[in-house]
Amino acid sequence: MSKKEVRTAKINPDELVLNEKLIALNRVSKVVKGGKRMRFNALVVVGDGAGHVGVGLAKSNEVPSAIAKAGAYARKNIVKVQLKGNTIPSEATVKLGASIIFLKPATPGTGIIAGGAVRAVVEAAGVKDVLSKSLGSSNPINVAKATVYALSQLKDPKAEIARRKGIAMEMEAPVNG
Repeated sequence: MSKKEVRTAKINPDELVLNEKLIALNRVSKVVKGGKRMRFNALVVVGDGAGHVGVGLAKSNEVPSAIAKAGAYARKNIVKVQLKGNTIPSEATVKLGASIIFLKPATPGTGIIAGGAVRAVVEAAGVKDVLSKSLGSSNPINVAKATVYALSQLKDPKAEIARRKGIAMEMEAPVNG
């Protein structure tokens, strides 16, 4: 599995209530014989705020159709994010292209300490408390894709250790008191 193509079990976007947010909109041009041909590319993130997020990038001649295409592509590429309360279960570092993304769990009440594309992706995923650092290139396309890849790689440490040892996880009983 390559970092560029994050593939997990297909998630049906029709079953989720998704919010869509535009991260970046660029005007791009192609020089042809008759002059320059202007187009727009849009980077969109969709998420349900409860552990599902997807990022899409699309190009079109008009801005609204570029955004619509990017949203449709993002819905096709939704990944499940492992959450632990309002934060992530463990640290994650991912390098994609020249962008390096570092995500770290935060204590309750910290909020989202992130900027730009990382903030948009983490908010869409439903993470409320996280610390992040973006190193290298600040290209929003690579940063957003790297963030989604980092979120998709998260595993609950206790469950992962139990799985490796072949132990069934016990549900913790609530303490009355």
